[in-house]
Amino acid sequence: MLVHGGAGPRAMTGAQRACLDHALRAGYEALRRGAPAVTAVETAIRLLEASGLFNAGTGSRLQLDGARRMDASLMEGRRLRAGAVAGIERVRHPITAARLVMQKTAHVLLAGPPAMRLARHFQMETQPPPTGAQRRALAREARALRRSPARRSLALFAELETAGRRRRATGLETVGAVALDRTGSVAAGASTGGIAVMLPGRVGDSPLIGCGVYADDKAGAVSMTGLGESIIRIVAAKDIVDRLAQGSAPAAAAKLALDKLAARAAGTAGALVLARNGRFAIRHNTPRMAAGHWDGRGSPVVKDRF
Repeated sequence: MLVHGGAGPRAMTGAQRACLDHALRAGYEALRRGAPAVTAVETAIRLLEASGLFNAGTGSRLQLDGARRMDASLMEGRRLRAGAVAGIERVRHPITAARLVMQKTAHVLLAGPPAMRLARHFQMETQPPPTGAQRRALAREARALRRSPARRSLALFAELETAGRRRRATGLETVGAVALDRTGSVAAGASTGGIAVMLPGRVGDSPLIGCGVYADDKAGAVSMTGLGESIIRIVAAKDIVDRLAQGSAPAAAAKLALDKLAARAAGTAGALVLARNGRFAIRHNTPRMAAGHWDGRGSPVVKDRF
């Protein structure tokens, strides 16, 4: 069982470390009881979403219009089934909404209000709307970023706002998990609230199968975190799984993909990589990546440098 809480420059907090440890234990306990890998992945990610400590679920960032729109995906490797949601609001556990798409519909990805209607139909747990304090926090963040690459999004949003209203907030890090069950099947998942300073409607890599996640029992499973736009451009998760299928070790497959990401798309990211034989790697080209792994022996390993 592997989990992550995002990659970037900031050190992991003690609370985040404890939460990742809890998610590893809960996910592995599901595996120990004989649950499929996809259930273990969902179990771990639900805990991270509910914690409010990461940029997922209740801790998700707000987009520039003040709405909290979340993305998530889940894939299992036995039959290559997958489900994803994009731009979903008010749902406490987007990863479970993604599983509903996988199991209850003939589709892979649902976006926006239709995804929210599906969640309401199945009486999914909700979360409260964004607070005024969260919106005021984004005002401060936006001012600090006006001279950064994000200034283009800020300027364009200002042009798009016909009434001149700007509502804001802030957030932390994306989450994800991969698992291998006792039958030899793998699964991967991811959940996110996006990036800082997003135009309304922005969708990153997390809900895009092959970009943010991929799982195939013939090779392995991958969950990505980082700058979604660059991850999308090289279809990073599928790239790594294809390298596993060709015989690369997890560490080598991850390194080659991250090198390609940096060289071709000027991207930064981290990856959880789990091969079909149980070998794994956690790799990142960012200063830190909050992540961990556990095989049920000893104690879970959780740190922010690999």
